[in-house]
This record gives sequence, structure tokens and C-alpha cells, in this order.
Amino acid sequence: MSPAPLLEVTDLVKQFPGRGWRRARGTVHAVNGVSFALAPGETLGVVGESGSGKSTLGRLVVRLLEADAGGIRFAGVDLRALDRRGLRSLRRRMQMVFQDPYGSLNPRMRVGEIVREGLEIHRLGTGPERVTTVARLFEEVGLDPELVRTYPHQLSGGQRQRVGIARALAVDPGFLVCDEPVSALDVSVQAQVLNLLTKLQQTRALTYLFIAHDLAVVRQLAHRIAVMYFGRIVEIGPTDAIIGTPHHPYTRALLSAVPVPDPDRRTARIVLSGDPPRPTAPPPGCPFFSRCFHPKKDVRCTTELPLLRPVGASHAACHYAEVPVSVPPPPPPA
Repeated sequence: MSPAPLLEVTDLVKQFPGRGWRRARGTVHAVNGVSFALAPGETLGVVGESGSGKSTLGRLVVRLLEADAGGIRFAGVDLRALDRRGLRSLRRRMQMVFQDPYGSLNPRMRVGEIVREGLEIHRLGTGPERVTTVARLFEEVGLDPELVRTYPHQLSGGQRQRVGIARALAVDPGFLVCDEPVSALDVSVQAQVLNLLTKLQQTRALTYLFIAHDLAVVRQLAHRIAVMYFGRIVEIGPTDAIIGTPHHPYTRALLSAVPVPDPDRRTARIVLSGDPPRPTAPPPGCPFFSRCFHPKKDVRCTTELPLLRPVGASHAACHYAEVPVSVPPPPPPA
């Protein structure tokens, strides 16, 4: 019998007022009816282009943003029904690691104070105990405890991100939302941070919602992958199934952009043509239709929104997901 989900998201919706010159223009549909469940100890990787809604989704899950509609249940508790006091208490169990390790750290505070702040807010331990906890957290994330007196600008990008991870771990959470935590780092440092996150998941039994735009990064860490496009999940399934047998054309295009570390092996890159729909004007049918290269696409795709449905080991939101998607021919030269 599988364990009860730690996190359940149902039909989540978030819209923002559009901004134009001197006046609002339309409504931006950032997240459009997203649903998924996350088991304890699991990592769900969320991938997609910039503007797909994945970072907004991460902030909605921990209520840094308030959803317009839908449900969020964490450990059986309805997050949207909690008042400010109840949410603050539950936040000990759910934390966030941000993309920019410099912008997310207060430049006027020493990094030891930054990590200790969560302990003080939640009144965990005495003063000397907090000092000991901070030193232990620095060692756990691979930092010299002597660095507690330094300021963020005195550290490298990788060190700052480790401080951000230590800050998130300070209150002993069970769930982390990692919002592109390695995208601002060098490739060699990315690998170190990913290895650290993997080790922490094993030693602390953590659950991750891992957001990234790079499938090569996500495949190293995630048990399952959710592909987002235009505020919707268009494909979700086990990592091996998504990487090995993608059923949605957009997933196929993302995979074609993953570099292969073999100079003798060449892969066909899919360059999407056409323009994506305007975020203030969702189309009635498939939002990917204007860029789609599926051989079966037809009028139905322009009028009927495809919903997620089982296809093989995954779920895909495509009317013709059962039909294999081949690589499209390159566009004619200009």
C-alpha cells in the first residue's frame, strides 16, 4: 500500500493583472488548473521554458503567493484555509531555496545570523544552542563554520547557495521547494550542489519540488517529471518514462535541447517555429498548437483543450499522444 501523499495540489489557478503603458491590459494566466500529488521522500521535477508558470507554482505551494482558486493540502492540512498564525506554525515543515543565492540573502546580515534567524523566529533552542546548531548546519552543507561571521558578498555563488540551503534546513523541515537552485551557478558547482541535495534527501528524508528549465539537471535528481507549458502541466510521469518515451511534442522539443556529452554522437535539435499564445489571451484549444509539429494536429486541436490522460507509463495532454512524435524537418533557409 502506497503512503498517503505529503502534498496534494488540485486545480490550482493564479492570474495577475496585465501591465501596459499607463493602464492594465488584460489578465495574465500564470497557472491554469494544475494538479499533482507528491509522496513523502519523493522528488518531483518541474520543467519548462521561462514564463511557463513553474516558479509561480512553487510560490503558490508554500503560500508566498495566494492562489485564486484550487486546493493545496500539506500532510492532510488545507493550506488555503489556515490563518496567519496557523500558516506560520506549519512553515517549519515547508521551506524554499531560491534561484538567486545573492538576492535572497540580506546583504547587511552576517551569514550566521541569516541561518540563525529562522531558529529565533520559531523560538527553537536557547542562544548557545542556536550557535551550535548553526555551526552544525554549516558543516552539513559543506561550509567551514568559521564563515558564520562573513557577509554574503564575501562568499562565492556556490557558498551563498549552501548558506541558502542551510537557512532552509535550520527549522528542520520535511519539504523543500527548490526554485532553480543551480541555474545561476557554474557547471562544476551545479554538480556539487545537486550531490548535496541528493545526500540531504537521503539523510533527512526530505521531499523536493525541484523547479528548473534544464532537463539534464532534473533527470539527475527527480523521481518524476512534470513538464509545464503556458501555465499547465502537459506531461507528467516517471523520469525514465519522460526521458525515454516522451509523448507530448513540447517534451520532445525540450529533450532535443539537452546536450549530449559525446562529441561523436549528434542529436537532431528541434527548433520550434511559430509564436506562443499571448498570456493574456489563452486559446480555446491546445496552447501549443501554434508551435506544434505533430503530424496529426488538426482543427480539433484549435477548439478542444487536451486534458492529461494516461499514455503508457505517463500522463500527457495531447489529443494524439499515442502517435509517435518524430523530429520535424529543419525550417527552410531565410
